[in-house]
Amino acid sequence: MYHSKIAGLGFYVPENVVTNDDLSKLMDTNDEWIQERTGIKERRHVQRGDGNSTTSMGVKAAQIAIERSGVAKEDIDFIVFATLSPDYYFPGPGVLVQRDLGLNTIGALDVRNQCSGFVYAVSVADQYIKTGMYKNILVIGSELQSYGLDMTDRGRGVSVIFGDGAGAAILSREEDLTSGILSTHLHSEGIHAEELAVVAPGMGKRWVTDIIKDNDPNDESYYPYMNGQFVFKNAVVRFSEVINEGLQVNNLAVSDINLLIPHQANLRISQFIQHKFKLSDEQVFNNIQKYGNTTAASIPIALTEAWEQGKIKKGDIVVLAAFGSGFTWGSVIIKW
Repeated sequence: MYHSKIAGLGFYVPENVVTNDDLSKLMDTNDEWIQERTGIKERRHVQRGDGNSTTSMGVKAAQIAIERSGVAKEDIDFIVFATLSPDYYFPGPGVLVQRDLGLNTIGALDVRNQCSGFVYAVSVADQYIKTGMYKNILVIGSELQSYGLDMTDRGRGVSVIFGDGAGAAILSREEDLTSGILSTHLHSEGIHAEELAVVAPGMGKRWVTDIIKDNDPNDESYYPYMNGQFVFKNAVVRFSEVINEGLQVNNLAVSDINLLIPHQANLRISQFIQHKFKLSDEQVFNNIQKYGNTTAASIPIALTEAWEQGKIKKGDIVVLAAFGSGFTWGSVIIKW
């Protein structure tokens, strides 16, 4: 039995900065309204023709993580790619990363758990390494969401929240069982699946042929839908539960947390959790103000920035936690 450790981190976001004032020119909204409800000041959106895609952003983040890890590309054994916005309906972006990075013919797995996707992906990679099957795994969370947003008054409640970007990590074998990833905890509650969803195109609801046939300009099935208040109420409960679950399994107290990195869904959710756990500003890392909600990319982007800023030191207890569409949620407890 082994542990896995995070050997390298990297992230990439498009150069195009979209402020709240920029969005106010597209829909009936304003900076004060957006910041009050979400804490977001700006986000990054790709621009058509700039060469960015879910895969290419993931590749750029991965290249940085690989270089920082010191792991040679030929020593990467497996890929786990988390996203809700793949380049194609199929195949998934994992195999495109394998191609574009010129990796060996290793396995590539795609994870579709939206906001908790990176936590799920890390958990999968961790299990492979724990059992000794693989030694070095590339884990990516990447999202290109701006193309799929309803940038009109109709969609303003959702569209102001999301941004584009990618984050990546190299997980490597760690023989010291007192450090690395101590545990991961995953949950779901599908009864609420439609409270935060994009239902089309999908075989079960509306497929491409239905959309084309109806040609209905008022069809909202292929835009994100979110029951905001319901999601918020569930998120703060599940975040708390899964953080406590991880601490209890590892005989840790809240005071042992050096840094909590929550999924950047909404700054108000993060602040609620911070207040509930009585954590200081130094114990919680947020960057949603700059990037918006980048879904599966949000935790690896935030984790990388925190590490780059020197907020994570050897021996620190770092907690990753996420909640999102599905409903799915999870946590990862790390001793750095």
